[in-house]
Amino acid sequence: MSDTLPWPEEASAAGLDPDSISALAPPAAAAPAWAAVGSMTLGVFGLVTAEFLPASLLTPMAADLRISEGTAGQAVTATAIVALVASLLVATVTRRIDRRVVLLVFTVLLIVSNLIVAFAPDLGSLLVGRVLLGIALGGFWAMSAALAMRLVPEEMVPRALSIIFSGVSAATIFAAPVGSYLGHLFGWRAVFLIAAVLAVATLIAQVATLPRMAPSGSASLRTLVDVLRRPGIGIGMLAAMLVFSGHFAVFTYIRPFLETVTGVGISAVSGILLGFGVANFVGTLVAGRLLQRSLGFSLVCAPVLMGVLGLGLVTLANNPAGDALMVALWGFAFGIVPVAWSTWLTRTVPDQAESAGGLLVAAVQFAISVGAAGGGMIFDRAGATGVFGAASLILLVSVMIILAGVRPRLRQGA
Repeated sequence: MSDTLPWPEEASAAGLDPDSISALAPPAAAAPAWAAVGSMTLGVFGLVTAEFLPASLLTPMAADLRISEGTAGQAVTATAIVALVASLLVATVTRRIDRRVVLLVFTVLLIVSNLIVAFAPDLGSLLVGRVLLGIALGGFWAMSAALAMRLVPEEMVPRALSIIFSGVSAATIFAAPVGSYLGHLFGWRAVFLIAAVLAVATLIAQVATLPRMAPSGSASLRTLVDVLRRPGIGIGMLAAMLVFSGHFAVFTYIRPFLETVTGVGISAVSGILLGFGVANFVGTLVAGRLLQRSLGFSLVCAPVLMGVLGLGLVTLANNPAGDALMVALWGFAFGIVPVAWSTWLTRTVPDQAESAGGLLVAAVQFAISVGAAGGGMIFDRAGATGVFGAASLILLVSVMIILAGVRPRLRQGA
């Protein structure tokens, strides 16, 4: 059975009439605005590329600014912290503003951020630019699912989300290898200038394609609490947080695992990570069609596959070909995850999708921090295999939570 509406028992428990739920949801587009969805995808690509660039340019950035690499790395931390806060506040702060205007402002912030970083004379200026990026990043992700609901008919929302999230996969493939290569040729500042030019092109595309979208819902800080208290929402956020924590614990320490456990060199590591990125891109695109068939199956199958693959990587040590295949399959499985949880959000809280989106983004940002930090503590004591084993356990626990509380009708084929 295909999931096309919020589940009746969840809607009723939340005090919503399942027969009139569509009246509470943000107004959907009468016809799909795929050009607007494409311009949002460009925005995702620009935001995530800017977020990932310091990872591939950290050494020359630190040398040029005369700071340590650890200090330069705080540019990434600043973006993540601000993104978390922005994701929670954006719906409230912008509740009276046309969503088209809000999205265009985020793209302008992306342009300004890249320019500030490109011309930064010191660490302080660098952090200012990264803070602006964090505002745009957190704000955009909080609104992305709700905006998809406004641009395409309900049955096409999963496909629209898969297209939007494909920008993340494309940025993952582009930012690290291309960023480091261009940085070597032209310098790290030139790379951020190129990113600014791409953001300008994105702004032009968005101005040309995005329709006016009046704000909907009654967003406030209290709304966040009210949404979180709805039946099934809190446990859903917990399950999502565990899935993302398990993934980022593995992804953060995948390079030392490949070098120390699999036993491959830097060239092979780069090739394996490229395989991960390509497979992730494919998984994101496949997710749209998979979700149109069954949301429940998608929520469960991805963490199950990731958990099994994590255990496989631990037990099949020193097997480069096998590990490369499993890392690629992991990338494919994770491509489904953000699309599935965003779709869950649009169907579970259609009347407050922006506030719920902020909660989900905050949960994901927290999960990234927990996965990386917790993985680091385990890594110091048990190495990369310990991290992968713990991450697999977390992923399988998340599956049990999804089966028990997130999808009460899952076993009935929903």
